[in-house]
Amino acid sequence: MKQRSDFTSWQKQAQTYTEQTLIRLLPPASQLPAPLIEAMHYVMLDGGKRLRPMLVLAASELGNAITEAVDYALAAVECIHIYSLVHDDMPEMDNDSLRHGKAACHIQYTPATALLVGDALQSMAFSLLSQPTSLAATRQLHMIQTLAQAAGCNGMAGGQAIDLAHVGLSLNQTELERMHQMKTSALIRAAVTLGGLCCQDIDQLALTALDNYATHLGLAFQVIDDVLDYEQDSHILGKTAGKDAQANKPTYVSLMGLTTARQYAENLVQKAIDALAGFDQRAVHLRSLAQFVVARNH
Repeated sequence: MKQRSDFTSWQKQAQTYTEQTLIRLLPPASQLPAPLIEAMHYVMLDGGKRLRPMLVLAASELGNAITEAVDYALAAVECIHIYSLVHDDMPEMDNDSLRHGKAACHIQYTPATALLVGDALQSMAFSLLSQPTSLAATRQLHMIQTLAQAAGCNGMAGGQAIDLAHVGLSLNQTELERMHQMKTSALIRAAVTLGGLCCQDIDQLALTALDNYATHLGLAFQVIDDVLDYEQDSHILGKTAGKDAQANKPTYVSLMGLTTARQYAENLVQKAIDALAGFDQRAVHLRSLAQFVVARNH
């Protein structure tokens, strides 16, 4: 019970730290008279689980982290994540009006503003990662490349394209996992890698183990997302429940059934935790985050 309590405390601290860091790094609302900056604040602040920033923070605990690099990394990965949600919610994509318990960006503002918010957040992510720190230049370039690959056609954007192309069509498990390894898992893997790269003393062997952890965790996260989309209501989820079924999208629940899908997620999480066997107690929050993924209700 104490370990769970300790994790809950750390989680709240990490979420608060993320919020404070985003407030500090976002451009001030007074910078432009147009609603762009205001809308960026609207979508970035006061909402979401902050899983990806927490993964950056937890991975950075494995070595001697450079604090400024960690701050830039957690903000950058959240910029990419939130930009993807802003664009996903638009009618041309997943067509949702609710996000993090409030009106989606294109509803609260305009579709044009939502497009610009996504564009601005994407460029902001790489501006942050390119800020000078005391990390070696080669390591910082590795971070930029990691996030770019996770967000692009071989990662998140490519996975979303596959998803849109298969509405109403069936996918087998291998095809479904390939899609979500790109759409969901790629950014989760990037978050963990970025946290590791913020530590000059973490070597390639450790980074490989972290990537193995994140690969399994990313798939588990998506499986549970599919389960929750089936089980929960919109008020708890903070987004419209049952959207995947209504859109006739292939999901792990439609492929496996509810019980088998949840068991599969639990097996994936155990594999993620097993991948951390070579790390000591400093990986406690990475292990707890894996357990949080299957225990969450939103």
